[in-house]
Amino acid sequence: MKIKILLAFKQKKMREGLRSLLEKYDDFEVAAWADNGENTVALTGEHKPDVVVMDTALPGLDGIETIHRIIAKAPGAKVIALTMSLEKCSVVEMLKAGTSGYVLMESAFEEVVDAIHEVVSGSTYLSTPVIKMVLGDYIHKQLSEKATIFSILTPRESEVLKLVAEGRSTAQIASDIDISMKTVDTHRQHIMDKLNIRGIADLTRYAIREGISPL
Repeated sequence: MKIKILLAFKQKKMREGLRSLLEKYDDFEVAAWADNGENTVALTGEHKPDVVVMDTALPGLDGIETIHRIIAKAPGAKVIALTMSLEKCSVVEMLKAGTSGYVLMESAFEEVVDAIHEVVSGSTYLSTPVIKMVLGDYIHKQLSEKATIFSILTPRESEVLKLVAEGRSTAQIASDIDISMKTVDTHRQHIMDKLNIRGIADLTRYAIREGISPL
């Protein structure tokens, strides 16, 4: 069964570009496209898409309200938000509103296909700069407050988690703390198991759910 997608962008060039890209994949169906918040909500109700890929700055309704109404119209729909600028307050509020993916507009054509597949599978997809900004702040907050997240991790796992939050790759982490990449992967998996999450993007959602300040 194909993944039904609704595209919502003010810019015609962006809508048509993403549509052309997605229609190259046999498992995608671009069912509709909209150019403002109200149309996005109405078309969501009409087509019941699996995924809505939308600009966070649509005319009409603001991004948060649009997301709330999309989810009300189609509770099973996943929302991937694309943004021109990276602001922590906006990211946090969008994720709290129910967004499953958050991608920078500049990397949309490189990331949107992976983002769709990830959110449909039940995971969260976030661009690397988003993860670094939100998760990095959360880890520093946890350290300063001596909060509970680190009480269930070993010192080495805590060290690996901090480096992950800084955007380090597996190879860089291995080099920084003088362990093998396989060991890094093992520590990463233990962290995920202990926190009952599926990936780094979901860890970022965990950070927001546990009360990271948006300011």
